[in-house]
This record gives sequence, structure tokens and C-alpha cells, in this order.
Amino acid sequence: MRPDTVPRTLRWLQSMADHVPSQCSVCHSWPSQRICNACVARFAQPEPRCKRCALKVPAGVEICGACIVNPPLFDTCLAAVDYAFPWASTITDFKFRADLGLARVLVTLLRSTPWVEPALESADRVLPVPLSTQRIRTRGFNQAALLARRLAGNKADLHTLLRLQHADNAQSLLPRADRLRSLKGAFAIEPSRASGLRGEHVILIDDVMTTGATAQAATLALREAGVAQITVVVLARTEARGASSRAD
Repeated sequence: MRPDTVPRTLRWLQSMADHVPSQCSVCHSWPSQRICNACVARFAQPEPRCKRCALKVPAGVEICGACIVNPPLFDTCLAAVDYAFPWASTITDFKFRADLGLARVLVTLLRSTPWVEPALESADRVLPVPLSTQRIRTRGFNQAALLARRLAGNKADLHTLLRLQHADNAQSLLPRADRLRSLKGAFAIEPSRASGLRGEHVILIDDVMTTGATAQAATLALREAGVAQITVVVLARTEARGASSRAD
């Protein structure tokens, strides 16, 4: 199985899940979509975020102090929500328990995030952060690829363009500096396709950003291939750079 594909069986199950009435997993109203509109409105209000790393900032602040001192390699990061209740458990159910019925509401959440739709319109292609073969075998799918396919349609490049060369399975327990070192050279561009990236605007999709080390490492490979603009889009952003070991 290629690391960045969404298995056909899971696509069928997801399609079925989209049409089955369910109970809201937050307020338990029934029948409802997996997270009802009232809960989305309550727990997904837009908040001021740093344009570079998506950490929350005071109103009127565009770029946080950390990004002014040490700006990330990517140009922009857009995050829908905080990695907190109810989204932390929702994302855990989605990617670790293969609860594909949640995909529809999560993609809607992304589309409703300020500046995501304009980014999708201007992007040349959308790439999911790839997973290791071991994690694909364990989970059965790449949650970022599933989100990218539903979010971007034909612009989503789900296969071999961005490749994971190596991964440290324990990196989620490391502080940011150690993560950056462990991920150095972790991503590469398929050589036969690299020339097509030059000058493009690429969106990089992931479910959660914790320290930003994964996005940095993937961005480095894209920059080396000549990508001109890189926008990172994530479902959730942790509040601190060293939070939750299960987020990545």
C-alpha cells in the first residue's frame, strides 16, 4: 500500500457514513451530524492567530514575537481551532479509531476557517503531510490525505510527490529543537516530478500542529524544489509549542 493513498474500502465506508444519521458526539443531540451545528458554532469561533504559526495572539497583533525573531520557512499557517475540547478527542477518534463519519464535519470546519477558501483558490496544488509506512499499516489510512482529497478535489496530490524518507516514532515526545534535528532530511520530493513545482503556491495539509517541526521539515524539501509560496493548513493548533504527545 502506498503511504499517501486512501484505501478504496475506507472511501466507501466514509461515503456511507456521510449519509447515516447520528448523535452529536459533543452534546449528544439526536438525530444530528457527528458534531451538530450548535456545537460547531459554540466551540469553533474564529480567534486572532499569528499569520505565520497560527498560535493565538491578542487582537490587533498579526505576527507573534517568536515568529518575528525566528520566522518559519513556510509563509502562512491557518488553523481552524485549538487542540482542546471537543476537537482533541474528535481528532483522536478520527485518526486513531478510523471514525470516518467525522471527516465531513472536519472538512467543513476547515472550509469555514478565515482565509482557507482564498488559499485553496490561489493554490496550484494541495499536499498532505505523508505518514510512514508503519503508521499507514497501523491506521489503515493517512488522515491528512483523506482531508486533502475532500478539501481540494483535483488539486489534491495524494501520492508520491512529497515523500517521507525516515521518521522517528518517538518524536512527539521531544521538544521542538530535538524534533527539528530528528526530522532533518525526513522529507524529499520525487525527483522526476520536482521541476513541476518551481514557482508554485502549495498548500500543505495536516491535522494538528504542535511545534511546527514537521511542517518545517516538509517545507524545506518544497523550498529546495523551488516552491514559491507555502501555506500550511491544519485542523488544530496546540496552545504551546510542547503540548500533547498524541497530537502529531
